[in-house]
Amino acid sequence: MLPFDFDYFKPGTLKEAIDLFQTLIQQGRQPMYFSGGTELITLGRIDLAYSDAVIDIKEIPEFRVRGVSEDLVVLGSALSLTEIEEDNLFPLLTKTVREIADHTARCKITLGGNICAQIFYREAVLPFLLAESQVVIAGPEGIKVTPINDLFNEQIQLGRGEVLVQIATKQRLIDAPFVIIKRRQQWNNGYPLITIAALKIDGEIRFALSGYSPFPFRSKEAEVFLNNQELAFAERVNSAIGVLPQPISDDVEGTAEFRVFVLRNLLMDILAAMAESEGGTV
Repeated sequence: MLPFDFDYFKPGTLKEAIDLFQTLIQQGRQPMYFSGGTELITLGRIDLAYSDAVIDIKEIPEFRVRGVSEDLVVLGSALSLTEIEEDNLFPLLTKTVREIADHTARCKITLGGNICAQIFYREAVLPFLLAESQVVIAGPEGIKVTPINDLFNEQIQLGRGEVLVQIATKQRLIDAPFVIIKRRQQWNNGYPLITIAALKIDGEIRFALSGYSPFPFRSKEAEVFLNNQELAFAERVNSAIGVLPQPISDDVEGTAEFRVFVLRNLLMDILAAMAESEGGTV
């Protein structure tokens, strides 16, 4: 049970949802867009989330898009992680979300809910950062399309009343060789110590991390070192780790020192796996 009451709204169109959010703000309310609802239920119980008016967007058509348009794969933010997995339109994303929580939770957690969540793992964003996807945002100023790497800085930067509608990714990037590895300290469905995703694009390795820091990220500066073929693998890895964002997470899942140790080995594994790759997963 949540320790607060809220009004429930289910608009039929995207415009109705945006307009309703603005109306509720003007009334002094604290509205929240709602799709899977897992974060509101989980965090609301411990006073880390609150809303007195939830706007259910999960059945609005724009949020439910799933398919290929020209050379783009477009995914609506209200698709559940289970639906993403079943469709398998973006294999790296499929393998990434397949290990988030358990099957029951993945049936409720949505793509947009995971990316925009307060919890710091937000692993579903990693493939999109690597593929330099475009995000469709709706808000009181209308619709805008923005590169996700411009909008995601530790967390997705949405203005008041804005909502993530869709994410579009070029097909050629989706078809690139990839690696996704998750390391846990505890049980099979526990929180990750580190999740690392990598794509090989035009001979260059891109990588993004979750769990290493209190936010997911991709570091282009570190990628420069990782792709420096004049250096041995170990030198590349040590140089890349040296320029990663701070702080390093230090919690019950693992100390900062242990995370660095694990990441060093993961990066070595990725370099080895990508060395011979030409297409698809490695």
